[in-house]
Amino acid sequence: MKSALDMLLKTAVLLIFIVPFLWMISTSLQTFEETMRFPPTLFPAWPQWSNFADAMKSGPFLTYGKNSVIITVSIIMIQMLVMIPASYAFAKYKYAGKNVQFGLVLLAFMIPGQITFIPVYLMMADWGLGKTLLPQIIPFMTNAFGIFLLRQYFMQITEEIIEAARLDNASEFKIVWSIMLPMSKSALATIALFSFVSHWNDYFWPLIMTDSASVRPLTIGISMLRMTEGISNWSIIMAGNVVLVVPILIVYLFCSKQIVKAFVYSGIK
Repeated sequence: MKSALDMLLKTAVLLIFIVPFLWMISTSLQTFEETMRFPPTLFPAWPQWSNFADAMKSGPFLTYGKNSVIITVSIIMIQMLVMIPASYAFAKYKYAGKNVQFGLVLLAFMIPGQITFIPVYLMMADWGLGKTLLPQIIPFMTNAFGIFLLRQYFMQITEEIIEAARLDNASEFKIVWSIMLPMSKSALATIALFSFVSHWNDYFWPLIMTDSASVRPLTIGISMLRMTEGISNWSIIMAGNVVLVVPILIVYLFCSKQIVKAFVYSGIK
């Protein structure tokens, strides 16, 4: 009885997450008449693959896509460059004020970005960066959650391993590169995926900071489909949303195993 109830609950949760995606894909392949039909249909009579081409032709989507890739990849790379040495210092070094500094990191983790966007926006405007991609990158160069999670992983690595490496005249860079990072690759993959999803799907900050198609990301371009195609042309709108979601699904398929490992404590063997 208990196993049947568990299976029923799991199926219900799965449907809650899966059905919207199936509905989005189905709508993206329907004709305009099918999207207006009542009761609605889940299976199009003939898949309209041309909807994707029509969605891409409705604006400079190659530019939007390129901007999204540049912004997201740049943020992840810079975050790693900042996060890895910071996490290593918090985990393995003893110095005055370390607890206060780590407390400030946790405080930054708890403060929503909507609270600080006005001063950050004014700062970017004063620097004259409004017509570039930099305002969508600079405010996210650090990742408080990533520092916290990676620090926890680094703390699991025993001091004996690090001391043995130092006795072999290994530099701190080599210790981090050859010991700390390989042992924490699941945490790194999880942080990178969360950061990718967050900034690939980001809508609020690009909407505030951009007023030109040359620097807008894909999320803004997809949202503008409702204005260019009309609010009722859901087949084109959903085709654009499928294009937006596909990269996330691809990245998740490559990182899913590492995500599970990152949240399961197994110790360091």
